[in-house]
Amino acid sequence: MKGRVPFLRRSPAEERTPLTAGARRVIALNNGFQLLFNLLWWMPVFYAYQRQAGLSDAQIFGIQSLYYIAFCLFEIPTGLVADRIGARNCLRAGAVVMTAANLVPVVSPDYTGFLVHFLAIAAGRSLTSGAASAYLYDALHAEGANDHYLRAEGTARALGLAAKVMCWPLVGPLMALSRPTPYLLSAASAAASLACAMALPRLVGAESGTRRSGVWREAGRALRRLRGSPWLALVMVQGVAVFTLSRICQVNLFQPILIDQGIPEPSHGTVLAAVTVAEAVGAARPQWLGRKLKPLTMVSVLSLAMAVSLAGITLGGPVAAVALLCLFSAVTGFAYPIQRKLVNDAVPPGAPRATLLSVESIIDRAVCALAAVAAGAYLSAGRMDALLWHSAAVTAVVMLAVHLAVLIGRPRRPRPPRAAGGHRRQTPAAAPRRT
Repeated sequence: MKGRVPFLRRSPAEERTPLTAGARRVIALNNGFQLLFNLLWWMPVFYAYQRQAGLSDAQIFGIQSLYYIAFCLFEIPTGLVADRIGARNCLRAGAVVMTAANLVPVVSPDYTGFLVHFLAIAAGRSLTSGAASAYLYDALHAEGANDHYLRAEGTARALGLAAKVMCWPLVGPLMALSRPTPYLLSAASAAASLACAMALPRLVGAESGTRRSGVWREAGRALRRLRGSPWLALVMVQGVAVFTLSRICQVNLFQPILIDQGIPEPSHGTVLAAVTVAEAVGAARPQWLGRKLKPLTMVSVLSLAMAVSLAGITLGGPVAAVALLCLFSAVTGFAYPIQRKLVNDAVPPGAPRATLLSVESIIDRAVCALAAVAAGAYLSAGRMDALLWHSAAVTAVVMLAVHLAVLIGRPRRPRPPRAAGGHRRQTPAAAPRRT
């Protein structure tokens, strides 16, 4: 069709492999599951909600610390469960746990209730963190639609972010009608995600391949696969920069940055909406970046762009800070699906995919926990600018180390043998085939 905008076209690989009806069904149900499962209506108000319930700041942040620790502890067992019972069944279990978790604060709005709520949230999300990506990757592979994985992963994330932008502004008016509404709506969304998981098609051989193996044997097999695949370990390490920078900026540093720039608190919600829209646009169209760079190099370039965006905030005023935060989020949106595909492609054939993806999640969150502690120390000392510049420097060092490891580990081409007298022996040409 003439006049069509070039960057809206599908990639050549996608044009060569049109989607089957089965692949379209998988993508649609995955989009619905990701949107509904991650639609936590209470997210913008949970701090004030817990304060109104009588919790102190120490109790609120103590629960958050326990949440991150629990998430790391749950990742390995839930990854093993996903490889043992099948990723589809694990998604169903996660949706059930998430539905129950969102109802706990309604029944018990006290310290114990909120603690149980966040621990159950950690369990539910860890059940799906590796299983969702593993199921989508294997399902599209079974349909011969591998080339559509990147677009499908990015679209699911973009739709989830867009839903948050549309729904979060409604939380305040809904709470005026009924205070527990955000938690009831979150439970309803999780229950609807269970319906999507129930409708996902069964993958042949994917839900019974490892039932006979013991859990510890599966864990050992996953670790051996990771140890025997330096490339997989390398791309996992590279992805740490993307996850840590995005998590620390969007959760821990977002409001401190705005306050440091003198942006009034009533405007923070508007800025958050703009930043979320920017990330959704990037996540929906990772193919805009083209195929001129290898995925590993592309993720490194995007990681450096994220770090430079953060450091640049120190050089401008409020308007520049908001613009750079939007740029940071858009780059984050581009980077996530590319990194997910890179890791999935690096998983060796026959390896426990969900378990290995859980290992990646543990690494990401462990580094994020350390970075949060460091960020708190910088902020307590009033060194916001130093924190952002040091984050950029550390990211650059990590990316350089990753690419040096790639160069060192690249196999060298064998030299042709030398003939007597120091001249290289010429390989005789093959005799022409008679016709």
